[in-house]
Amino acid sequence: MTPVERRASASLAAIFAARMLGLFIVLPVFALEAANYPGGSNPELIGLAMGIYGLTQAMLQIPFGLASDRLGRKRVIIFGLLVFAAGSFVAATAASLPWLIAGRALQGAGAVSAAVTALLADPLARARTSNRCWRRPSPWPWCAPRLAYDRPATP
Repeated sequence: MTPVERRASASLAAIFAARMLGLFIVLPVFALEAANYPGGSNPELIGLAMGIYGLTQAMLQIPFGLASDRLGRKRVIIFGLLVFAAGSFVAATAASLPWLIAGRALQGAGAVSAAVTALLADPLARARTSNRCWRRPSPWPWCAPRLAYDRPATP
């Protein structure tokens, strides 16, 4: 890898890592903290607040991918990160569970992983060996169920 490629890869990895850390580090204590909000005793609202991020992210992955094809990867990544930052601000300053849900939904709306993955894949698409790389069947679809079955159950 060239120094430019290394720096770009490190930047994109940092974007992925910071986003994942910021979103999922709260999950183990989320239900405990949600009890402090008005309406925090409602398990459906707590579950919605935890899951709305994934729902909005899943709904917007394909539109963000299409937008990154048309408008450019970097523009879409920057836009998504700004939306994610706005959602983080709304969630951090939320005074009630519905505002927390709105903030988490806005965080999910900043789902840029499709555009980041496409940006990482662009150099591979231009490489001569990428065709052979992508056509080769992967053993993981056949190995993963066997590995999961062989693992001992934990209490």
